[in-house]
Amino acid sequence: MVPAHRGYLRPPGQCNFQEVTVKGSTIKVELNGTVILDCDLSKVTEYMGNSPHPGKDRKSGHFGFAGHNDPVAFRNISIKQL
Repeated sequence: MVPAHRGYLRPPGQCNFQEVTVKGSTIKVELNGTVILDCDLSKVTEYMGNSPHPGKDRKSGHFGFAGHNDPVAFRNISIKQL
């Protein structure tokens, strides 16, 4: 819904560190120490395909991981309540 800044991934074969903070409708993503996304989903008004994402306004649910068609592996995952 909101594009992240690109260019902060480490080279292939090196691990990346990512921290995601979600407070209500605001999302902040840090990748390897750089903020690549800081947005408020409640303020999103333009949509791909002219249709809002079905989970845009949800107040609860699941946290998912996606590799966008590339193989990925995860380690040392922790989820904390704010």
